[in-house]
Parts: sequence; structure tokens; C-alpha cells
Amino acid sequence: MSSTIRELRFVLTGLGNIGRTLLEVLAPRGAALRERYGLALRCVGVADSTGVAFAHSGLDMAAVAEHKRAGHGVRMLPQCDPARSVHDLVAGGDYDVLLEATPTNLRDGQPGLDLVRAALRVGRPAVLASKGPLVLAYGELAELSDLGGAPGAPALRFSGAVGGALPTINLGRRDLAGALIERAELVVNGTTQVMLEAMAAGDSFADALAAAQRQGIVEPDPALDVDGWDAACKLVIFANAVLEQPATLADLAVTGMRQVSAADLRLAAEAGGRISLVGVAARREDGSYELSVGPALLDASHPLARLRDGEMGLVIHSDLAGRTTAASLEHGPVGTCQAMIRDLIAIFG
Repeated sequence: MSSTIRELRFVLTGLGNIGRTLLEVLAPRGAALRERYGLALRCVGVADSTGVAFAHSGLDMAAVAEHKRAGHGVRMLPQCDPARSVHDLVAGGDYDVLLEATPTNLRDGQPGLDLVRAALRVGRPAVLASKGPLVLAYGELAELSDLGGAPGAPALRFSGAVGGALPTINLGRRDLAGALIERAELVVNGTTQVMLEAMAAGDSFADALAAAQRQGIVEPDPALDVDGWDAACKLVIFANAVLEQPATLADLAVTGMRQVSAADLRLAAEAGGRISLVGVAARREDGSYELSVGPALLDASHPLARLRDGEMGLVIHSDLAGRTTAASLEHGPVGTCQAMIRDLIAIFG
């Protein structure tokens, strides 16, 4: 229990499945966050593709979430400011932390990349669920933040961008600090987990994709999931943030799940294993890491073969800690929202 209360005014950019759900999760937890962590969260600004709303006194998070769930854009909120752009909102600095949840854009990282840049440049911490800015400009953003080592630089956190609630980044950076990672295997795309299980049970590709979409876990462009690029993005972030190896998507060999047959899936299941889309970082003799993403046959003895019901997981082999395994079962975007909350607590709690 905290004896002091700190008001934390946040701006949320992106009100899709993750952003909307984050407001729904935060709205009823105000008292618990104040009591346990001493944080009084107040949403002062939101933005989606239709506009920007801002209120110094705070927006009603539950009402905004309900507004979005009903299919309405921010421009229809009474607090909408037609004269203010989302960049104006973020660059103005009239808030304490940016929560960034715009859709993944692997062409140029926008709008998220410029929004994170703007927040860090005005000294505001940023918590990201979006992957594009980190994939395309990790080194630049790290240098603008505390990750670059500059005293007093604003914090940059993004644990929800790599496997939702699964503590992929925290495990690698914090819990295995001092150990040398020899090999990491990441199953961090929930869509392909759900789809491959459904297909192993007899569903068609289309039906399996529809089942994942009903859970709210599929990227707006499903090809990012099924062709392996979402998993590849997460491996790039892991390589930069945990392995400290500068990496881009061009450094990875990437294969999606489209060529996995129902027969392959049945044979794997009958043998007690499974096929998953796995991101692998394998340390070479020169100390660099070979990075790849693709379908892998996991035999019955592999820890990741035990994942079921869309679970995500990771296995890290290191010289000091041996084999470290973690798994997470989450449905929909709530796990990513939890990760954003834990990042907020890590920065301010």
C-alpha cells in the first residue's frame, strides 16, 4: 500500500482493439492503482484516425471506450478539438506519459514513430504497444530515451509489443542480466497459435483465421500474422533490446504458416508435439546471433510443445541460468493492456 499519491496524466494514441480495451481495463481500477501503487491515472487526451479530444480535467475513460465500441470516432466526442492534430497533442507536452497503440505500419512506422519521437523530445516517457516504431527506428528511439544512458532522459518501455502479457523483454533484460544468452526460441504470435491448433483439429485456413479474428488478436492486415511478419517484428525488437544486436527485418529469414498442411499438423499432434511459428535467435561463434522465423516441428519433449489454447511462450538458454521457460495464456488484447500497465508502474510506481 502506498502512502503518497501521484497524479499521472496520460495521452492515448490509437483506439483500436488495444487502446479501447486499455481504457476499459483502467476505468474500474483507479482505486486499486491508487492504493497499491500510489498512482492516480487521468486520461487527458485520446486520438484515433478521425480526430483528437483533450480535456485538462480528464476524459471519462469508460465513456470513451463505450463510444468507440459503438463504432464512433473521436471526432464525435464533445471534447474533440478539430484545430488540434495528434502531433500537436503529443508535441505540446501537456501530459505526463504517452501511451502509443496505433496500428503496426512497417513501411514507415507512422504515425506512431513521429509521435514517440515527439514525446521523447519534449521529455515525456512513452509506453508502446505498437511495434512499427521499434522495428524501424529502435536505435534512434533508444538514444532519445533512458535506454541510451543519458541522465534524466525520459523512459521508453514496450513490453506489450513482444508477446502481450508474456514477459519477453523483462525476462531477457532484467531477469537474465549478467547471463550470456546462447539461444532464444519465441512463440509470440497468438494468431498463428490459434490458427494452427484449429487447423490441426480439422478447420480450414479461412475458418481458423475467422476464429482468431473473433478473439480480437489478428492484426488489421492478417498477412502480418500468417506470413510471419508480426513474429519477425517481435524478434527484431528482442534482438535490439535484449541481445543488444542491432537488427532489422532485412536481417531475418522469414517464412509464414501458409505452407503448413493439415497432414503435417495431425502427424505432429499424434506424436505428442505440435507445429508452431517460432522466432529463433541462435548465437554464433563470433558472438552475433542468427535470426529466423518459421514453422517448426516441436517434439513432445520440447517445452513449447505443451502450449495449448493459443498460449504463447518462450525458451531462453543461457550460460548461467540454463533453460528458462515462460508461457502466457491470454485471450484478446487484455494481455497487451496489462503489459502497458506494468510498464507504467515500472516507470512511475
